Amino acid sequence: MAVIINGRDLTIEEVIRVCRHNEKVEIAEDAKEAINKARAYVEKKVAENAVVYGLTTGFGKFANVSISQEQTAQLQKNLIMSHTCSLGNNYETKYVRAAMLLRANSLSHGNSGIRLSTVQTLVDMLNAGIHPLVPEKGSVGASGDLAPLSCIALGLIGMGKVEYKGEIVDAKVAFDAEGLTPVELASKEGLALNNGTQMLTAVGLNTLYDAMNLMKIADIAGAMTGEAMHVLKKAYDPKTHLLRGHQGQIEVAANMRDLLEGSDNARSRSTQKVQDPYSQRCLPQIHGASRDAIKYVESVVAKEINAVTDNPIIFPDEDDVISGGNFHGQPMALAFDFLGIALAELANVSERRQDRMVNPAMSEGLPGFLVKNGGLNNGYMIAQYASASMVSENKIYAHPSCVDSIPTSGNQEDHVSMGATSARTAAMILDNAQKVIGIELSTAAQAIWLRSEIGEHCVEGLGKGTKAAYDFIRETIPPVEEDIIMHDQLVKFDEMVKDNSILEAVEKVVPLR
Repeated sequence: MAVIINGRDLTIEEVIRVCRHNEKVEIAEDAKEAINKARAYVEKKVAENAVVYGLTTGFGKFANVSISQEQTAQLQKNLIMSHTCSLGNNYETKYVRAAMLLRANSLSHGNSGIRLSTVQTLVDMLNAGIHPLVPEKGSVGASGDLAPLSCIALGLIGMGKVEYKGEIVDAKVAFDAEGLTPVELASKEGLALNNGTQMLTAVGLNTLYDAMNLMKIADIAGAMTGEAMHVLKKAYDPKTHLLRGHQGQIEVAANMRDLLEGSDNARSRSTQKVQDPYSQRCLPQIHGASRDAIKYVESVVAKEINAVTDNPIIFPDEDDVISGGNFHGQPMALAFDFLGIALAELANVSERRQDRMVNPAMSEGLPGFLVKNGGLNNGYMIAQYASASMVSENKIYAHPSCVDSIPTSGNQEDHVSMGATSARTAAMILDNAQKVIGIELSTAAQAIWLRSEIGEHCVEGLGKGTKAAYDFIRETIPPVEEDIIMHDQLVKFDEMVKDNSILEAVEKVVPLR
């Protein structure tokens, strides 16, 4: 079933279906009418030699330079070629596909003045699997993602390199293979294609989507650690969390109660301790705050994917053209910086729980570093090192990019958002957080097994949700009896976090909030 775009009601889930699962895209009929209406208005203004930014003037600092009607097409082509200044590694295909979809959706709103045939060709490229190569570095997030979106537009006009059927080829080769004709840009079209926040939003949206699953997996990992460390369940009593009122905290506490339901290891009271350390006792408060942040980012992304973000914006019904600033990435920069911080904290507290399991001074009777014959065997000693390394790395990435700004275009563009960096660093933090939480799952599963080995019957006493997680792990990954190549095991845990297979296994038994 195709995803129908009209610039108004595209969803995050639909973007994921297109960018990761290659779902086809179609332009709605009413959107086609709106596009044609705005285009007719642009052609009228060009014919009248009206002074309109980007139609009959240069760009940025050159806004005061007049461009003749005969030069308008060359102006747009020059804009695209000159702005393809991105460098570095190429973005993953899923990010490029998402950006192409988001740009087409924004243009479908009918306020950009682009030709319908141009938008249709962009959609045809997406459906045919023709993905321009877009280097990661070079966007300051205002005027939007000029450099990376220009790389996408370069492919649209049949220039540059594209990824096509698993190979890197000239754009023209891919177009010919699919029977498509490259676009010859007309007035306003270059600006309509490269003024916008779609590249940074594409990266941030994909990161957000995975974060929404990771926040649940973090609860699973925390519950498994709770089993291994005989957590006191009273800290998850709903009375406490309702009294504070934060929704994320309330949801996480409920998840913990559900995951630990029926557990003999998690206790209502203990003669050995009055309370647990913060990393376990305050888990709803910590995970919940990250959850609230992630949901805030979701609300911002849901708006942005249906926003008109190019410049100038065409209002044919009002006979108006406004050179505004919807291309400025600040709303997304703040959100994606917040997303990165929220993910960094999930990893941060996860590493603290891991340390308590491996440290014999704090592990409540577990063998040191979770291995038999310690000394000869090192067990999980360095797994915690790896988590510590990635948590520390995240602290660098989590510095907000949006608090920095470097003036561009001869100081005409004197405040920029750095939103592309916000999105990219959030994605790097996500990768580290997934790995760290995967290590916690591995560590907790080992600790649970060892409890049973020393006669505590921990495996038999697991709760409803934690048993589903433990059983899923043990289907393919045995406990560590003696030292192994740990990298190979930890990669498996990273994969089960990233492909959500452990989450799916648990949610068959315990649906999580």
